[in-house]
Amino acid sequence: MNNDSHRIVLITGANKGIGLATARELARAGQTVLIGARDPGRGTEAAAGLTAQGLSARFVHLDVTDPATVTAAAALVAAEYGRLDTLVNNAGITRDLDRTPETLPLDDLRATYETNVFGAVTVINALLPLLRKSPAGLIGNVSSGLGSSSVLADPDTPAGRYAALLGYNTSKAALNAVTLVYARTLRADGIRVDSLEPGHCATDLNDHSGPADVEEGGRRIARQLDEALTVPTGQFFHAEGGRYPW
Repeated sequence: MNNDSHRIVLITGANKGIGLATARELARAGQTVLIGARDPGRGTEAAAGLTAQGLSARFVHLDVTDPATVTAAAALVAAEYGRLDTLVNNAGITRDLDRTPETLPLDDLRATYETNVFGAVTVINALLPLLRKSPAGLIGNVSSGLGSSSVLADPDTPAGRYAALLGYNTSKAALNAVTLVYARTLRADGIRVDSLEPGHCATDLNDHSGPADVEEGGRRIARQLDEALTVPTGQFFHAEGGRYPW
């Protein structure tokens, strides 16, 4: 991993799980990590846990579904750091578990999109002025193989029952499209935009059913972010290496 101590990184939903594990990996590599979290108590505790290890971390109050906190977070980063080098849109939810597409309430589908898609766009737009001040701006949208249309179109996909999650899968597919649109429009600014995949990890999101732990998920995301700085923009990284088909 590039030990660039000058990179300033903001991760949304970073007070626990894969977000926190990613923050730990990047901070260990010498980067300054801003722990975006909607719960001030949990966010402060998470950042304190990293600083107690001698790592550079700070809590930033940020709820991706609350534009006021996003605006305030951008103002704080501008005042304290003057730029942002890496934005990781990690915050995400699902309300699909044990529900078929026809039984998922529309309000739950809307809530999923509010966090997984609209929240990511809100954060990107608010932080773009600061990313433009970076010599190598990078946006990593944490997606999933379940957001790959090729995976979902395969009747024999190894994803099995998870391929039928209406809210989560379609929101991640939409996030992948967001990645491609921003990759195209920001190419001239030198800002890379990619979709990342931690793999199926045991988290609160899936009732801790994944085969990998969050630490492995964090290592995968950190590795993908590092690789993203050396390849063309608009990639969909696979947890096991290589790329996913869109």
